[in-house]
Amino acid sequence: MGRLSEPVAEVLIPAAAVVGIFFALYQWYVVSKIKVFPDKDQTQTRNGDLHSEMTVEEDGIDQHLIEVKCAEIQDAISIGANSFLFTEYKYLAVFLGVFALIIFLFLGSVGKFSKNKQPCTYNKDKLCQSPLGNAFFSTLAFILGVITSVFSGYLGMRIATYANARTTLEARNGVNKAFIAAFRSGAVMGFLLASNALLVLYIAINLFKLYYKDDWEGLYESITGYGLGGSSVALFGRVGGGIYTKAADVGADLVGKVERNIPEDDPRNPAVIADNVGDNVGDIAGMGSDLFGSYAESSCAALYVASISSFGINHDFSAMVYPLLISAMGIIICLITTLFVTDFLRMKKISDIGPALKNQILISTVLMTGGIAIVTFVALPSHFTLFDFGVEKHVKNWHLFFCVCVGLWAGLIIGYTTEYFTSNAFKPVQDVANACKTGAATNVIFGLALGYKSVIIPIFAIAIAIYVGFALAAMYGIALAALGMLSTIATGLSIDAYGPISDNAGGIAEMAGMSHDIRERTDALDAAGNTTAAIGKGFAIGSAALVSLALFGAFVSRAGIDTVNVLNKRVFIGLIVGAMLPYWFSALTMKSVGSAALKMVEEVRRQFNEIPGLMEGNAKPDYATCVKISTDASLKKMIAPGALVMLSPLIAGTFFGVETLSGLLAGALVSGVQVAISASNSGGAWDNAKKYIEAGVSEHAKSLGPKGSDAHKAAVIGDTIGDPLKDTSGPSLNILIKLMAVESLVFAPFFKSHGGLFFRWFN
Repeated sequence: MGRLSEPVAEVLIPAAAVVGIFFALYQWYVVSKIKVFPDKDQTQTRNGDLHSEMTVEEDGIDQHLIEVKCAEIQDAISIGANSFLFTEYKYLAVFLGVFALIIFLFLGSVGKFSKNKQPCTYNKDKLCQSPLGNAFFSTLAFILGVITSVFSGYLGMRIATYANARTTLEARNGVNKAFIAAFRSGAVMGFLLASNALLVLYIAINLFKLYYKDDWEGLYESITGYGLGGSSVALFGRVGGGIYTKAADVGADLVGKVERNIPEDDPRNPAVIADNVGDNVGDIAGMGSDLFGSYAESSCAALYVASISSFGINHDFSAMVYPLLISAMGIIICLITTLFVTDFLRMKKISDIGPALKNQILISTVLMTGGIAIVTFVALPSHFTLFDFGVEKHVKNWHLFFCVCVGLWAGLIIGYTTEYFTSNAFKPVQDVANACKTGAATNVIFGLALGYKSVIIPIFAIAIAIYVGFALAAMYGIALAALGMLSTIATGLSIDAYGPISDNAGGIAEMAGMSHDIRERTDALDAAGNTTAAIGKGFAIGSAALVSLALFGAFVSRAGIDTVNVLNKRVFIGLIVGAMLPYWFSALTMKSVGSAALKMVEEVRRQFNEIPGLMEGNAKPDYATCVKISTDASLKKMIAPGALVMLSPLIAGTFFGVETLSGLLAGALVSGVQVAISASNSGGAWDNAKKYIEAGVSEHAKSLGPKGSDAHKAAVIGDTIGDPLKDTSGPSLNILIKLMAVESLVFAPFFKSHGGLFFRWFN
């Protein structure tokens, strides 16, 4: 037993979650004090932070009118995002309701819906709860995960649409105040999601214990449904939201920037509202559900492996909930880290924005290393045994410390590598921008090469984390490495959410007709957000690889597979098909964006050609039609990719058995990680190469511009190609590899008992 008693552990976990929730609510309260309709006295006396950042009052422009416009635009974006999410969730309710029924029927059929206790899987001398009870509680955990994931995504969207106009208006008071407003708003989402995810999981475990009592094996096997529910919503959120936002973005850019030579987010562009709505439903709601799913799955994988090890067998609660204690410590560390930006430090110039965000990752990683040490040596006994594919592995507590830390620091390496390959402050993106001199083709070639090259270091970092984790603590070590990478999820989400909020703020500034100085400030916030968004995607993909491998190990154990032999014909056919699935999935999502963008381009062209005075600014475009095109396309097109991911493990396990399914999971993991990293980074590089030319900060950038030049048009084309790669296919692939693995683990008892029908028929 460790030094931490069970009552103390039971208090610390929910206490940390509650502290995180109250901290988020405090940040929301501070942001709410920024009024979208300030008093007249405030407008007249508003002063900036620095001499160079004095409040910008545009000559000849009614400030009250500007504020009214900002409020109207914010309202339109909020209504559009709300409408889409409610419609999407109605579709999901039907699909996931059917899937919940499948979980219950499949798992219940393992024991013929018996209410009698059965011998435990790993300890045959002991009786565990009935198959019917396991089926019910696995289904209940799935529903709980779905609800929490929906809440996480919706909450993020509401926060983002609440904060965007406030960030725009704060930009008049200086870049520092605008940055703080956007970051505080991102922190609301980050801390609410991380805290709620931990609190709901902890409450679920304690409620399930009322039924399972001392059957910890059954308890933590059923709780894996929580991760499955979270990732199921995340998949549709990422795919549907990604199709929505990129259809609008591509349509707005191709017609607005390339054909009509008007600025980004120009109010004359009919697709501009749909584009800004898309930032919230894709980059915010989808991302929130995605990272919630990663957290839930990594926690469930670690808890399941621990339950069949000495922690679970000896009923050592403090050691058993070690993964939750790590997450609880992460919330406190991230809270301290956030204060560095919001209270301790102050930005003096625009160029400080990027380093301030990047330092959040570094500070949280350094502080978390100390936090992990405290939790490890207090909660864990000095030595214990862990399940290692049928044998017991003797482990010491410091082994687990290194497992968590290797994942934590691998995440930092992946984040910094992603920044190097996607930020226009470094040579790779500048080379892509330079390639625009000779047209779109060379831009695309350089961008693809950059994406492929950017895979190298992250894969080595993941490989090292896997090796260290497995060598020290078997599959439990890999699950802890994944948890380590996600331990600072509150900070990661804060930075991620900051990006779309800043992007929306820039769009509102342009549509409201605010001055060039204001737009320059919001552009600076947006540029930093683009890079941090790419870093966030890198974290999500890296953690997905580790989570998927941990879940894969748990599935292999639960399915009773001794060895996954790639020379076995059943395993190999699964391996090669699994490696193909990310390409099939990407083809579906890319084509969905393309077909939706085609309709959007045609509609935007029609309005420019048929609405008199639109180009001159004398007529208002029909925003609603463009919003409807994006909504209809995303809802229809998200079904096929989602069904592919969710049905593949069911078909493979039911008809071809657990060996083929193990090959399928391994192939999808190895292939999917590479495709996801290269797609996300190519898209991010093309986006920032365009912004590098538009900003024209350096002499090199000025030689490629200005906006509307041939090089700039080539960069816009590259950006539109990269849009579905970085915001639809790439981010969705990490959900593919996680979701298939956790689904296989949940259905493992059924596949073990009834799977392999095809081979049985032919034998």
